[in-house]
Amino acid sequence: MTNALSGVFAPVITPFKADLSPDLSLFVKHAGWLMEQGAGLAIFGTNSEANSLSLGEKIQLLDKLLEHGLDPARMLPGTGACALPDTVALTRHAVNSGCAGVLMLPPFFYKNVSDDGLFAYYAEVIERVASPDLRLYLYHIPAFSGVPIRLPLIERLIKHFPEIVVGIKDSSGDWDNLEFMLKAFPGFTIFPASESLLSRALPLGAAGCISATANIQPAAIGRLLASWRTPQAAALQAQVDAVRQVFQKYPMIAALKFATAHYADNQTWDTVRPPLTPLVAQQKSQLLAELDAIGFTMTGLCD
Repeated sequence: MTNALSGVFAPVITPFKADLSPDLSLFVKHAGWLMEQGAGLAIFGTNSEANSLSLGEKIQLLDKLLEHGLDPARMLPGTGACALPDTVALTRHAVNSGCAGVLMLPPFFYKNVSDDGLFAYYAEVIERVASPDLRLYLYHIPAFSGVPIRLPLIERLIKHFPEIVVGIKDSSGDWDNLEFMLKAFPGFTIFPASESLLSRALPLGAAGCISATANIQPAAIGRLLASWRTPQAAALQAQVDAVRQVFQKYPMIAALKFATAHYADNQTWDTVRPPLTPLVAQQKSQLLAELDAIGFTMTGLCD
């Protein structure tokens, strides 16, 4: 098995209009900017507010990207849902659209489910999509899903579907878990969820990262990925860490959207779907002050 995908992928933030409907044109613009900066598109990720979007909205958003000529070979849509038919429908649509793969949450409402149950879920999706072009990346984010994807399950899925189950995003925040996976599954495409782990993870075979803050510093992360074997790597790691550490002090989605609104000079970006709420005024002023202090900016958003 070889790495099918590599590099930096952004769980693309989703803009909403005042009536809370997705702003399709602004979504396409931001996705295009990310690709110009060298990032792939992990649309419908956690920081995309994916679980606040309907199946129909996700299909519409993906189709709009394709209509505008964005390359599906650098797209990794999140397709996991609690309802099996929704997961199958979105996964099938992504495969038929030529997407490089899909990033699939486990069904996350029922807790303490068995590995047998999770295996049956993933196997059923694979069998119903029934396409040799499907490339499935597992999404391990137990703090949000409450449903961990354990190592024996990963091993079992690789054994039964070696050409389909090809990778994982590890959002556990547990370095020991990430390190064990990198050593236990050589050739499996493994993405840490933070650029702050890259200097440790890349020498062990990590494929890159799928990171919330790739929405706002894609090029800087890309430079680190390109130069991690060089003497400049430590400085590049420190640069991306400084930005990440600022954003981690705030509710991540609201902070990403406010920063994008500020640097794009477009307040539409500051809208989140309930139950999320925007940053309050004090948080906004503090965030901007911290970003100014480290010389942060986002170029090209107003073009």
